[in-house]
Amino acid sequence: MTRPDLALKRADVKAQIRDAAILEFAEHGLAGTSTQGIADRAGMTKNKLHYHIESKEDLYQKALNHVINIWSELFSGVDLDQGPEVFLSDYIARKINFSLAHPAAVKMFTGEVMRGAPFLRDHWAGSREVSRAAAKQIDAWVAKGLIRPVNPMLLQFNIWAMTEAYAVLGPEVRFMLDLQDGDILDEQVICDEVTALVLRGLTNLL
Repeated sequence: MTRPDLALKRADVKAQIRDAAILEFAEHGLAGTSTQGIADRAGMTKNKLHYHIESKEDLYQKALNHVINIWSELFSGVDLDQGPEVFLSDYIARKINFSLAHPAAVKMFTGEVMRGAPFLRDHWAGSREVSRAAAKQIDAWVAKGLIRPVNPMLLQFNIWAMTEAYAVLGPEVRFMLDLQDGDILDEQVICDEVTALVLRGLTNLL
């Protein structure tokens, strides 16, 4: 096996471990998760797991960083120059898609925040800069009269709350909608509803 093949295989194993860890951390939190549980979910022995990780805590940090990087990429992949309607519609769609496709990642992140975010604080500086950049753009839209005056940071918090709720509150959503556990939620209906609430709330952009 060539070196590139070996590197690819190692990357695949690390991704397998990370994905298994996210599921365990989302379900049990850091304190309640064991490396044996992660190994079992990843389909490998505990010894093999420890060969690839430094510690459970280090793996937790890396899993959190993985989620933060994905959210930053979701935001940076949207064109801010196209105006509030295009930007917010695209961003909301991306956030809802991620929440429905990767609920465990959202739950792990939210659980960390609810515990006071002791591990997140080392990762938040970059996220805050991204949010502040977005806030400047929102203020620019207000100045141009494209949307009503709003608190730009609170607008972002409200969007996060609405989009991430479908991951965190998934079981309740399905119960209230008379769906079975594991039933697929209608992503387009959810996206349309959240987008309409946000855009109409910003002075009838729809």
